Amino acid sequence: MGNIIVYIILIAVIGIAVYGTVKRIRHGSSCCGEREAAPKKIRVSDRNKKNYPYTYELKVDGMHCSNCARRIENGFNANDGMWATADISQKSVRLLTKRPVEESNCRQITSDSGYTLISFKEINS
Repeated sequence: MGNIIVYIILIAVIGIAVYGTVKRIRHGSSCCGEREAAPKKIRVSDRNKKNYPYTYELKVDGMHCSNCARRIENGFNANDGMWATADISQKSVRLLTKRPVEESNCRQITSDSGYTLISFKEINS
């Protein structure tokens, strides 16, 4: 009888471990996406970089993982004429635009995505 209880406990522990592993594989185990699926990536329709004459470098506070990067990219990419690429290690976003943008507009998009814009620098025009 004692062996049966040990086997049941062992099977339960293995089941919980497998469940946790599958959940991490499906949903990630990052700082802000641990309990939810990663947001679906918003892709820009125009992927020709020549059509984006304005380039900006944004320093963003609060990005820690790939889910953070995707959220901030999606915030910008949802706007027509903007194409953002986030770099987690540099905590920056490279923003390509078809029209000039104001710092206040970028600050609002960053804030709406859940992050803080630290600096805004135009690379070229």
